[in-house]
Formats: sequence, structure tokens, C-alpha cells
Amino acid sequence: MSDYNRERVRERIAALRDQIARVYLGDTPAIDWLICCLLSRGHVLLEDVPGVGKTLLASTLAKSIDCPFSRVQLTPDMLPADLLGVSIYARDGAELKFQPGPIFTSVLLADEINRTTPRTQSALLEAMSEARVSIDGTTHDLEQPFMVVATQNPAEFEGTYPLPENQLDRFLMRISLGYPSANAEIEMLDLRPATTVLEQIGPVLHAEDVIAMQLEVDAIHLSEPIRRYIVEIARQSRNADEIMVGLSPRGSLALAHAARAWAWMHDRDYVQPDDIQSLLVPVCAHRLVMEGAATGAHWMLAAELIDSIARGVSSPA
Repeated sequence: MSDYNRERVRERIAALRDQIARVYLGDTPAIDWLICCLLSRGHVLLEDVPGVGKTLLASTLAKSIDCPFSRVQLTPDMLPADLLGVSIYARDGAELKFQPGPIFTSVLLADEINRTTPRTQSALLEAMSEARVSIDGTTHDLEQPFMVVATQNPAEFEGTYPLPENQLDRFLMRISLGYPSANAEIEMLDLRPATTVLEQIGPVLHAEDVIAMQLEVDAIHLSEPIRRYIVEIARQSRNADEIMVGLSPRGSLALAHAARAWAWMHDRDYVQPDDIQSLLVPVCAHRLVMEGAATGAHWMLAAELIDSIARGVSSPA
């Protein structure tokens, strides 16, 4: 990178991070991981108990980018057509006209994804994977950039439809926010970020800026030792006795994509082992299949296991 590019990286990322931090007063790593997903062309699943700021964090990111934004409250009676769109006859009845659904946007906030039925979940996740929607035999490309920020309450809450492991794999990251610190919660009571500060913020990035950044992330160097390091972590996860199904090749690819974005965010044009280690839990833990139902305790155990596995793999110099 030239000095100009380094300065531009610092300014744009710092402005985006600072604006989100003005509204969302919770965990700072969650903000960085969310930005990393955006730059990696990935989607993110925010999971935690109600009321810890999942929707607020996603809404702030969307309002910070000058691009189309949609929010959908997913419910048990929602159909795939409510999300994707539907073809209807024009007034003269001569031809079908496609009416796009809320998924035709750049940033889609899918609130409480585990409240809707598996049929609608599958339609959303297929669109996320393919970046296009097929309706009545016609394919419609989605907006670029395109990112889904889905929120989810823990599966043990009543009236939920837990996402299967093969569908969780469609999310680049799964982030658990946790409760804010005591000082942050006190500040929140006075600031009321959802009703005051959020209304005052404006875009700090344009859609074209995000696309340009994503192209720069694609050019970040991933050396042979780093590639072997990622693959060895994946292979060790597949051999662990506590894990039924380890990290898939798609998981290895996801970790590489995220690591490139993380390096770019930290003003480097190459990936180093610390980048991999910083992203192991949010990128990899939800991709591990273990015995028992997928609960919050399940995910925490998976996080501990993948971290332990990585510590046992020799890190490249």
C-alpha cells in the first residue's frame, strides 16, 4: 500500500468505527468484527438474549453507509415471497411484473431469524449464498454491496426454530454480544442511543467506497505458510474426539477471507498469524458440529475447543 492508501484506510475505518461506537455502547471487538464481515462480503449472525443491542448495532452500521437498507421482522407466519418478492400481473393483465421484496437492498437487517419457519430461513440463506434470487424461472441479481445482518435470540427461548449447522455455515461470523459494562449501561440510561443518537447520525461511507475497499481486501497477500496454518487448524478440528464434524473447506475459505479484511483494517497488505487467531472464534466456532442440541453452552464449548486446537498448531513465523 502507498502512504496515501494507508491514511485513507485509517480515516475511513476510524470514522465508521467511531460512529458505531457513539451509538452502540457494548463490546468494541463486536464492532470490529462487524466491519470485517462487511469488507469480506460476508454475512453476520448476532446472537444473544433480548435487549443487549443486536438490532441497534445492525441499524447503526446500515445508517453509516449511504446505500439501500431494509429491516424485516421475521415471524412464524412469514412466507418466502414476503422476503424475496413475487410476480404479479400488470393492470392490463398482459404480462407478469416482478415486485421485489425487502431482500433487494444493500444491507438487510433480518430481525429474529429463528422466529420464522425453516422454509423462509432457507429462502433467505440461499439468497445470501448465491447473491441472486430466482422467481418464476427468472434470475434477479441482488444489490452490491450486499450484506445480511441477522439477529437471533438463544434457541432455548420458547417459540424458536434453531438454524441447522449446515445453514449456520452460511454466516461468515456468529457474534455473541454479551451484557455491557456497568459504566456503559449507566451512560446508556442517560443517552438513550436508540431514540436520540441513532436519529442524528448520517453516512460516513458510500456504497462505492465499500466496493472499492472489498476489492482492495481481495488483493491482500496470503502467504503459503499462512495458508498451511489455516488448513492445519481445520484438519486438526476434524480429528478432535470431542467434535463430530470439524471445520469444512468452506470454513477454511471463510477464515482466509476474514483474515484478509482484518489485515487490511490494521493497515497491512499481508496476513499474519495474529489475524487468524483474532478471528478463530467468531468465524469457526459455529461451524463445528458436536453432540447435543445447538445451544449457547454448545457454542461456548465449541469456542473453547477451536481455540485450544489452534494453540496446538505450530504458528508460522
